[in-house]
Amino acid sequence: MTQTKTMLALLKKEINTFFASPIGYLVIAIFLVLNGLFLWVFKGEFNILDYGFADLSAFFLLAPWILLFLIPAVTMRSFSDEKKQGTLELLLTKPISHLNIVLGKFLGAFILILMALLPTLLYVYSVFQLGNPIGNLDLGSTFGSYFGLVFLAAAYTTIGVFCSTLSYNQIVAFITSVFICLFFFIGFEGISGFTSSTIVEQFGMNYHYKSMSRGVIDSRDIIYFLSVVVFFILLTRLGIKTGKVNKTDVTKIVMVFMGLLVLNIASTYAYKRLDVTTDQRYTLSDSAKDIINKADSPIVVDVFLKGDDFPSEFRRLQTETRQLLEEFSNENGNVAFSFINPLEDESTRQQTIQVMTQRGLTPMQLEVKENGKATQEVIFPWALASYNEQTVIIPLVKTKIGASQQELVTNSVQHLEYAFADGFKKLVTPKSKKIAVLKGNTQLADRYIADFAKTLGEYYFIAPFTLDSVANNSQKTLQDLSGYDLVISAKPTEPFTEEEKFVLDQYTMQGGKSLWLIDAVAMEKDSLYNEAGKNYAIGRDLNLTDFFFNYGVRINPVMVATPYSAPITLAIGDGSDSQFQHLNWPYSPLANSESNHPITNNLNFVRFDFASPIDTLKNDINKTILLETAPISRLEGTPREISLELVTKPIDPKTFNSETQSLAVLLEGEFKSAFANLVTPFDVKARKDKSVATKMILISDGDVIKNDVVRNRPQELGFDRWTGKLYGNKEFLLNAVNYLLDDNGLINIRSKEIEVAFLNQEKIAEEKTLWQLLNIGLPIALLALFGFGFNYLRKKKYAS
Repeated sequence: MTQTKTMLALLKKEINTFFASPIGYLVIAIFLVLNGLFLWVFKGEFNILDYGFADLSAFFLLAPWILLFLIPAVTMRSFSDEKKQGTLELLLTKPISHLNIVLGKFLGAFILILMALLPTLLYVYSVFQLGNPIGNLDLGSTFGSYFGLVFLAAAYTTIGVFCSTLSYNQIVAFITSVFICLFFFIGFEGISGFTSSTIVEQFGMNYHYKSMSRGVIDSRDIIYFLSVVVFFILLTRLGIKTGKVNKTDVTKIVMVFMGLLVLNIASTYAYKRLDVTTDQRYTLSDSAKDIINKADSPIVVDVFLKGDDFPSEFRRLQTETRQLLEEFSNENGNVAFSFINPLEDESTRQQTIQVMTQRGLTPMQLEVKENGKATQEVIFPWALASYNEQTVIIPLVKTKIGASQQELVTNSVQHLEYAFADGFKKLVTPKSKKIAVLKGNTQLADRYIADFAKTLGEYYFIAPFTLDSVANNSQKTLQDLSGYDLVISAKPTEPFTEEEKFVLDQYTMQGGKSLWLIDAVAMEKDSLYNEAGKNYAIGRDLNLTDFFFNYGVRINPVMVATPYSAPITLAIGDGSDSQFQHLNWPYSPLANSESNHPITNNLNFVRFDFASPIDTLKNDINKTILLETAPISRLEGTPREISLELVTKPIDPKTFNSETQSLAVLLEGEFKSAFANLVTPFDVKARKDKSVATKMILISDGDVIKNDVVRNRPQELGFDRWTGKLYGNKEFLLNAVNYLLDDNGLINIRSKEIEVAFLNQEKIAEEKTLWQLLNIGLPIALLALFGFGFNYLRKKKYAS
């Protein structure tokens, strides 16, 4: 008890001595002013107002460097001053152990550092108030980051206290402390760059601080920082010992070091990790972990999202990409990544752009605003992942029609984990499931589904399957079809026979999955490009109405029209004076979904052409509306004349009086046979009237899967070469296939929600000076107020 009281008295003396001197206030004031200027005034990557995001990542990136000088300035006099004045020997004669003396000095300095950090909580309040909306700040991540900063400060402090035992001169102690802290912070990271060993990097503080500074509390990081604190406290205890250091002392230090080393190694095998961010953004999905852990040899990832003068939004995307890859690398050490600026060499800039574009890595132009001037910057938002001599392209930007640059980055951050998991899956997972593309009912020709078929081929085995043999050998046709996991019927135009329907019905009863893209109205946009500029839309009977009706859905043979649609491109004018114009075309509705279903989550608009509404009927099947039109629409019956003259007439919103129309529906459950209690077209072995649990998706337009063909070359599905817009058709269909085939390794990742919080730029523009003064002036004012009160009470105490 006596030793504890003496230690607390020593701690109190340290604090009193520090604040009794103007140097103490000056050190803390410099710390607060530097933080305030870099974070709120100076232009650069640390400026919170220019950065535009509602978080304090800039502060937690900057603080270690300022603390690198602040803490040695606080600790440099701890023992060096005692040595210089000859009071250390007197202190050592007191009834207190050497360890308690060191702890008293350490805790005194550490509490001073915490007091210096306390005013920075004002930054949390400021960002909280400037968020869009107010309060749009991840407090869990913020205070988790403070937790990491406190551990880093503790490690710096023990090093500083130790260095103060090495010299009588405070300046020497300060310089030595700065050097050792710097070495521990980034030195090991530099060494690992030469050795290409991540093990060396793990000895450095930055390796462990990086994770904690973004809101991830990991027992491995805590054990590391506690180990540094314990080790340097014991070194300090040895440093204040009078007389020579003997062999026993050295042996004890070595044993402690080895024990701490073993503890840290053991912690890498048994650890707890807590992601305190609101959206768990730094925790990989179980599906992503399963995928990456299949890699048994190196996966090398080259990320081209690097360059000068990036807008703040894309600097954020760059940071998020790096942090995500670090998580993949932590999960599986075979993942190695690097960031490359492909345009770093100005002399080969154009050649590089050309070569990368030919490889499918198309550049993206960004507008960079600085000092009121707007300039264009070219970036390559792509990554290449290589594994066992295979390479895949990974897109880093998730486009969405009409999205601002902020929304673009939000969507991209949301999409990152899926994009990398998808790329890694292509590399490490062998294909196993089979897809049959139905033929025989005049479905779309191969060249019109070529792009989607090529995409599917990266994940699954895909082959054509004709139902023509049903008439000759029905049982064998059904048996052969049952060997496939999924069937796709892409825009059939000839009716299905009862035999074909029965085969497809029994395929479903056996648990087969199916994706139907059906046109209930016969009308093609190309048929309008004639001299009259018009044609007739008529109903198309595929003899499937009773088939789908039995499963609980019905496609109505009418057309959906809505002003929220993709434009039609027409040549307006005569001869050489004609110009292509993009005109509103109500028969190409753009569909999306308000639900967060993994198939449609964070999905771009899907373009339809002459689509029909789908009704859902009551039965035991679970039905999910995947895509629907905008709330303003109308239904047009058939037969009906469709004319291109429609584009010349103004849109009257009053004519669009219908509600949203369903265009794609997911069916899940145990299906009742469409031929139950009916005479079947032929006999089959083990006929079933009720299916096992299975799935089906019905889309009321075959053109959703149809790619353009230019000069006999298939174009990318969903890409409009006239407007340059990319619609979400391919991504939607790929998600649908993944979901139908229970490929949860990918589809579950899409349901993970990640929010990117932004600052209110209008509020910043109006109140910028106020917040700058508040975050620089108020901390200094609080420090001055504390100093005045402290010295007033101190004088009053000693005066009495």
